[in-house]
Amino acid sequence: MDRIAEIRRSTQETDIFIRLNLDGSGGISLEYPIGFMKHMLATFARHGLFDLEVQASGDLAVDQHHLLEDTGIVLGQCFTRALGEKRGILRTGSGFFPMDETLARAAVDLSGRPFLVFDAKLSGIPLISGTSSFQTDTVEDFWQGFTQGAAATVHLDILRGRSDHHQIEALFKAAARALKAAVTRDPRAPELVPSTKGVLV
Repeated sequence: MDRIAEIRRSTQETDIFIRLNLDGSGGISLEYPIGFMKHMLATFARHGLFDLEVQASGDLAVDQHHLLEDTGIVLGQCFTRALGEKRGILRTGSGFFPMDETLARAAVDLSGRPFLVFDAKLSGIPLISGTSSFQTDTVEDFWQGFTQGAAATVHLDILRGRSDHHQIEALFKAAARALKAAVTRDPRAPELVPSTKGVLV
């Protein structure tokens, strides 16, 4: 069965469409108005081997917060919809990702219980490139939205690091690897919901 989902979420603040294939090859089609975040979404898809299409716009004249948080919500909802009852998946996954001086760790549980632990100690100083900038404090907003939409327990930690760019990118790569593991089909229990409750909601 194909594990594909697409969702559009439109509010007075943002308009976001995402199509996700959990069993892809890392293919991307991204129309995203924030360059650094577009890079992070591409990185996430490539390292998770998810096919990802995103079209997004938002009230950037106000702040980047709304767009980042809502993008996380919709992406998380796509995971939830694509997984359905979550039968036959491993459910949990974890991963480390080194990036030069930075070491990131991610652990996820597609438990049905949204909870985020985010320990990155970012500087809060925007990343500037030419005439564009990225508000680094919105990274946590993105993952809070994702955790809510995916109804997942997510732990993201930077064990060491200096560059905000490296820390954020390593977190996205580690999270992608952890989620790739969590959604992997378990050949020993292809019809089993991995919970003693019998459901993961």
